[in-house]
Amino acid sequence: MADTTNDAGIGARIKELVAEEHRLRTHPNPTDEDITALRAAENELDQCWDLLRQRRAKTETGGDPADAKARSVPEVEGYLQ
Repeated sequence: MADTTNDAGIGARIKELVAEEHRLRTHPNPTDEDITALRAAENELDQCWDLLRQRRAKTETGGDPADAKARSVPEVEGYLQ
């Protein structure tokens, strides 16, 4: 697993999750475990993108990106796009 305490690590984790998501979506006969793993990957991917956006916003406004914290899945999923 990538280090998610910096932008590069978060980016690396996003790449890992995208690859996992692609692998699970293209599986010809997904099992219940595959479907559960896909949902988990999608949720973590959303959390990683949210964390990366928080870090970038803090940096752009003169804040400390280390103050950004991963938010819960319900909180991240509740945002309007």
